[in-house]
Amino acid sequence: MKTDCCENKLIIPTGYMGSGSSAITDLICEFDGYEADNGTFEYVFLHCPDGLFDLEDKLLIGNNSMRSDEAIRSFEKRMYELYSNKYWWVANYKKRIGREFWKYTKDFTESLVQYESEAYWYMQERIDFLKFLKLGFRALIRNVSRGKIVIKKPLEYKIMRTSFVTPEEFYEKAQKYINNILKCMEIEKKNIILDQMLLPHNVYRAEKYFDDNMECFVVNRDPRDVFILNKYVWTRNGNPVPFPTDVKEFCGYYKRLRAIEKRCDNIHVHIIQFEDLIYKYDEKVNQIIDILRLDETAHSKKKTMFNPQKSINNTQLFMLNKYREEAKIIERELPEFLYDFPYINSTDVEKSF
Repeated sequence: MKTDCCENKLIIPTGYMGSGSSAITDLICEFDGYEADNGTFEYVFLHCPDGLFDLEDKLLIGNNSMRSDEAIRSFEKRMYELYSNKYWWVANYKKRIGREFWKYTKDFTESLVQYESEAYWYMQERIDFLKFLKLGFRALIRNVSRGKIVIKKPLEYKIMRTSFVTPEEFYEKAQKYINNILKCMEIEKKNIILDQMLLPHNVYRAEKYFDDNMECFVVNRDPRDVFILNKYVWTRNGNPVPFPTDVKEFCGYYKRLRAIEKRCDNIHVHIIQFEDLIYKYDEKVNQIIDILRLDETAHSKKKTMFNPQKSINNTQLFMLNKYREEAKIIERELPEFLYDFPYINSTDVEKSF
């Protein structure tokens, strides 16, 4: 299912927590006509808990009237949090996307609803102390009036909404929703870069939601450096990623993390090795130029935002003697994810960033 797509590009850099996907954002921003208005701000509304992908699963897998009501309300609640919360670092969409985000969200959910009812189900009947008192008063009035006066039952909300959309209906409406959001961000006037709008584990869904103007770059990175940086640099600086800091636990975690990925053959999803951007810089830049169908002259701000001579300090930290024992365990347990460095680079963890 496709609609007419905008000529401008939507670029989605993504990775595996600390794998260096921001390097793609920085590199592509060096090209004329490409912007990341909010830098490496992470746009999570598709894949966050109760986001659009959760709504998809709830409505298309094992759906029923009660499940669809919960699904729509949970989605609306999460989207409103992302829209209105100024202090949550993944939110404030009113400013970062535009004031119409919430309008488009409501238009989308209303288009999904096929039936409304004043009947209620147990999720509407959840009891707190105030509702308990109201129920007691309701019972008292009913008994005193001998059933002639019946006060309505106190509910969390009044109307139950039901959706039995088909997959074709859902994806058509969802793609219209996403396109409206992109228009909010002026994709009709410029190419835009939205960091982490997809994750590696859900890129297989992309063809159901995006037109051919989308290009997603999934960034891999040698797990030895990821482990070292997370344990000894990012955690120390108060910015850890949720990987175990015990090296054996890390290996098991990482292996399972990668094993649960679904295969994706989408020609608009590109696997990029972080280290290649440094050690094979010219080759990878040319690959990106080909993907974006650009001329070499468009790279007018070359190495002003992504400088391989600087970023090389974020690689081969595992070669330092103080980390070698842990690195050897990763080398033994995760050989398929290691990068074959063309040469040894001497660096210091203090030069990393």
